[in-house]
Amino acid sequence: MSGFDDSLLNEVDETVRVRLIVNGRKVACEVAPRDTLVDCLRDKLELTGTHAGCEMGACGACLVQLDGRAVHSCLMFAVQADGGRIDTIEGLSESGLLADLQAEFHRRNALQCGFCTPGMLINANELLSQTAQPSRDEIRDALSGNYCRCTGYEAIVDAIDAVAKARSARGGAA
Repeated sequence: MSGFDDSLLNEVDETVRVRLIVNGRKVACEVAPRDTLVDCLRDKLELTGTHAGCEMGACGACLVQLDGRAVHSCLMFAVQADGGRIDTIEGLSESGLLADLQAEFHRRNALQCGFCTPGMLINANELLSQTAQPSRDEIRDALSGNYCRCTGYEAIVDAIDAVAKARSARGGAA
């Protein structure tokens, strides 16, 4: 007798059905209880705009909106999001919600390699939905959880600031 409980082997291969509304579509997928939300989005649903960067919640590459709030999908198990509404960069882009931010990022060359851009846009969108005209310091503070290796941040801050001013001049959001 080895002392090993063979019943544990069955638990290792066990999957759980997770039901989500992703980018406005009802979906269900089978995940292992230990699968992260970013892995579910990328591997099961093939939504590869959400990136797995540091896998510690420090870089912001994995940001998605869960029930309207930005969350680090690398720090959540997919089962924790069961029943939730997820908006990824693909869904927010398709809806046109980010069109002005995307255009300004492009115009100001605030996206260079693009790896961090989806998380930056999700974070910027959340900031502008809560604060119509944030100060440059507030923008920098909001971006403090996003890591970019390419741009030096100034172009990103400039882009978000320009969009905030343009939206305010138009009297609202995008």
